[in-house]
Amino acid sequence: MSTIRSRKQIGGLSPWALSLQNELAAKALAVHAAFALGDLACEVSEGRDSLWVMVRRPGCGGLALRLAFAPGGIHRLHRKRPRPGEAFRGWVDSAVGRHTVVLRTDGLDLHRLRATVELTPRAPLLVPFMPRDIYPLDADDDPTGATGLVEAGQRGLNSGLLYFHLDQPAFGSVLYFQNLTAMNAYYRATETKPDGAVGGEWPELGYLPPTPPQSGTPPTHALPQGETVTISDAIIVIRDSTPPEERDSARRFIQMLGAAYTALDLPPVEYHDWVDRAERTIADLAASPKATIRHYGHRYAHPYTDAEYPDSMVQLALIAPMHDFAHWRRQPIALQADFEAGLEKFFDPELGSIRRYLPNVGADKDADAVDSWYLYHPLMNLGRLAIAGNQRARSLFERSIDFGIKAARHFKYKWPIQYKVTDFSVITEIAGADGRGQTDVGGMYAWVMLQAYELTGSERYLHEAQVAIAAAEGMRFNLNYQANLTAWGAAACMRLWRITNVDRYRLQSYVYLASFFHNSAIWESEIAQAVHYRNFLGVTCLQDAPYMAVYECFDSFAAFECYLRDSGPELEPAARMLVSEYCKYALDRAWFYYPDALPGEMLADTIRNGHIDRALSFPLEDLYVDGQKAGQVGQEIYGAGAALVFATRAFHTVHSAPFWLFCDHFIMTSERTGERAISIRLDGGETCTAMLAVIREGRRRLPKMTVVTAGGDVIRARKTMAERVEYHVPANGRLILSWDEARR
Repeated sequence: MSTIRSRKQIGGLSPWALSLQNELAAKALAVHAAFALGDLACEVSEGRDSLWVMVRRPGCGGLALRLAFAPGGIHRLHRKRPRPGEAFRGWVDSAVGRHTVVLRTDGLDLHRLRATVELTPRAPLLVPFMPRDIYPLDADDDPTGATGLVEAGQRGLNSGLLYFHLDQPAFGSVLYFQNLTAMNAYYRATETKPDGAVGGEWPELGYLPPTPPQSGTPPTHALPQGETVTISDAIIVIRDSTPPEERDSARRFIQMLGAAYTALDLPPVEYHDWVDRAERTIADLAASPKATIRHYGHRYAHPYTDAEYPDSMVQLALIAPMHDFAHWRRQPIALQADFEAGLEKFFDPELGSIRRYLPNVGADKDADAVDSWYLYHPLMNLGRLAIAGNQRARSLFERSIDFGIKAARHFKYKWPIQYKVTDFSVITEIAGADGRGQTDVGGMYAWVMLQAYELTGSERYLHEAQVAIAAAEGMRFNLNYQANLTAWGAAACMRLWRITNVDRYRLQSYVYLASFFHNSAIWESEIAQAVHYRNFLGVTCLQDAPYMAVYECFDSFAAFECYLRDSGPELEPAARMLVSEYCKYALDRAWFYYPDALPGEMLADTIRNGHIDRALSFPLEDLYVDGQKAGQVGQEIYGAGAALVFATRAFHTVHSAPFWLFCDHFIMTSERTGERAISIRLDGGETCTAMLAVIREGRRRLPKMTVVTAGGDVIRARKTMAERVEYHVPANGRLILSWDEARR
C-alpha cells in the first residue's frame, strides 16, 4: 500500500467521511475535554453518531480518531475521573450499549496516544459493519484537503499497522498500531479474523473491524448481551516531520514501532529444553528410514518426511547447524560426516557451481531450474563451514563463487523468481502477489560475498557486496520477499558498515529491518487452533504467505545474532530492542512447530509433502496466525536444524561449574570474575526483560545462586525447581552470578 491522494485525486468518499467533513465544517462537534500531547493539542469531541479525539498541530493540520461509533446517535456521555497515566476516561451510552473509552498519553520521547474502547452490548449484538477510525485533516479541519503518503499497511494477519505521513499541511509522520491481541474475544464471538483489517483509502484510514460476510442468510454470531469486549486498542505514535529519504523513513518507522511495542502488555515466554530436542533430532535423523536416502553410495536427507528429492540447500541447512552443535558439545556427529561426504555430487564442473539437485534427480523435476535464493543459501552455509576451518566446504565454496557472481551480474543484481542455471533464461520472472521478483536475494548475496572477502581478503568480493546492497535501494517497504533473506540483508549491511565505516550501510540496515517487521505479527492470536501455540512476533515466511515457517524463523534468528554482534552503541535503540525481542520470542514460539508439542487433532489431515510422524523430532513447516490446522505443507526435515541453532545460541556451559546457563537473549560478553562468579552482558531492549535460567548438569544438585545487576540490585528467582532456577533480568546491562560450593 503506497498511495498518494490529493483533494482532486480522491476517487470517492464514504458516508462516514462526508459526515465528518460536514460536522467539522459546521463546527457542530461538542468538546468535552482537552489535553496536551507534547506540542499537540487534543480534544475529546462528540458528534451525531461518534465520539472523537482530535489531535492537532496548530496551523499544520491534524488527525481525527473515532473512539466510539453509535448508530442512531449518542444518548449520553459520562466523564469519569482519569486514573494515573490517563488523559481521559468516560463512557458513551447509545442504542447498542455502552462504550467505555480510555485515553493514555506519553510525550516524553515520541508522542504516543493510546485509545482503548470496550463495548458492553445491551442485547445480543450482530455487527454487520463498523467504519474505519482515523482521518487526516488539513489546517481547516477538512479531511478531503489533506495530502500525504501511506508507506505501509497491514499485510494479511500480520501486525495491524499503518505508517503514513501528512505532507500538506506539514503535520508529520504517523504510525497507527492496532493491538489485535486485545480483540481476541471479539474475533471468537463473531467468528471473524482481522485479515488486512488495518488500511483504507485516503482520507479514510485505520481499523475496519472484521464482520461476518453478509448474504441472504447472514451469520448469527453475536456479541453476547452484557459481556464487555474490547473492540479497539489503537496506539498512535506521531513525529513532527516527514522523512523524504528511504533510510530515514525506515529508521523512523523502527523508532515509532518500538514506541508502540513498549506500550503493549507482552505475553510471557516459557523455557524449553532445546538441548534435549537437538539430541532427539540428531538421533531421529540418524535412525529413521523416513529421514534419509542413499544415492551414489552416500547418505542424503529428504526435504520432508519420506518425501522429495535431496537437494543441496537441504543438506547444508542440516550440516551447518550440526557443525555448530558438535563444536558446542565437543563431540563429533557421525551423520554430519556422512552428509558432507556426499556434497561433491552436487558440484557440476562444467557449470562451475553446486547445483540444486543430484545428477539422478527424477524426470518430474527440471534439473536446471533454480529459485534465485536457492543458489546463494547453500553457498552461505558452505561459507560458514569454510570460515570455521572445514576444507571440503571451502573448496566447494571457492569453486562455486564465480558462478554466483556471474548470475548476479547477468540479472543486474535484481533476481527473478526462478531461472535456468544453464543459460539464465527466466522461468518465472515475478510473483503474482506483488509483481516483483526475489527482491531481497541481494542481501543474501551480499552476505555470501562478505564471507568470501573474509576468507580471501579480496576487494573484489567487498565490491560485489556493495553493488548488491546499492541495487536494492529504493525498495522501501517492498523489499521483503522471504523473511530470512531480508534478515541476512540487514546483517550484510551491518557487516559492511563494520568493514567500511560508511554510515550509509548501517542506516540501510534499517530498511531491511523495517520490511522484516512490517511482515511480523506483533500480536498473540487465540483464534481457533491458535490457542494451542504461540505466534507473537512471528513473521510470515514470504511477502504473501498465509503462514509462519520454522526454517525462516530459525535462519532469521541466526542472521540477527550476526547483526547484533556486529552492531555497536550507534545502533538505533528501537532496532536493538525489536531484533532482540524477535529472537527471544522465537525461542518460545518455535517449540510449537514440533508435532509432539501440539494436540494430535490439530495436525493437518491433507499434507502437500510427505506425511506427519509425531514420533519424529522434526518440525512442521507451517503454523497459522488464524488457527488453521498445522503442517499442511509438511514436516520439514530441512528445518530440523532449528533445535541445534537454538541450543547452541541460548545454552552456555560454565567451566567447572555444576550447571549450564540458559538465556533468551544473546550473551554478548562473559568473564569469569572469581572461582565461583561470572559476569555476563546482555544487549537487548532498555525497557525489556530477559529470562536467565540456571540448569543443573546431569543429576548434580544446584548450588545456591546469587544474581545481581551491575548496580548491586539483587534479583530474586521467579521459579525454582530441582532441575533449574529461572530469573527475569534486565535485557540490557551487566549481571553478576555467584554461587556457593556445589551441594552433594
